[in-house]
Amino acid sequence: MSSQSVSVIFDNAVKLQIIFNISCLNFKKTIIFAVRRSKFSMIQRIQSVYLLLVVLLGALLPFWLALWVDNADTVVFAKNEIAVSLAFYGSAVLALLAIFRFKDRKSQFVLNRLNMILNLFLLGFFVYRSLNLSGEAQVSEKGIGMLIPVFSIVFLVLANRAIKKDEDLVKSVDRLR
Repeated sequence: MSSQSVSVIFDNAVKLQIIFNISCLNFKKTIIFAVRRSKFSMIQRIQSVYLLLVVLLGALLPFWLALWVDNADTVVFAKNEIAVSLAFYGSAVLALLAIFRFKDRKSQFVLNRLNMILNLFLLGFFVYRSLNLSGEAQVSEKGIGMLIPVFSIVFLVLANRAIKKDEDLVKSVDRLR
């Protein structure tokens, strides 16, 4: 290779490196600006933390924790029951929607109430499944996954309590104006 072709390759590599550095810098600035302007700053509110816990409870734990063990020693997870997995995913989606509805506290409150009703139905299904069967005919061992709706309801109640506090605070400030 001649020295001229080496210098052309070197110049092209330098140009590409400069373009890459500029594009990375612009990307970093864009990401920083988007994070500063985004709704992620509202995660610091306590009700958002509670709702995030409900999302994690509904979207991840039912697929890791066993719901029950049949008398044939088959472990049943939420992924084995389509209706149960849809209910858990529905709960997670409702909680996620409620997180991003932070500007409209009333609709956030209503979404949480709907989520509580969904979790109560899920809990009722688990109670029916575990108690209505005679003896050890179908369910021989209950799993810890059956308690997930209980924890979800507790966190939803705590989130609604914090939303109510925020709403009362805004109303009290509006009265002072």
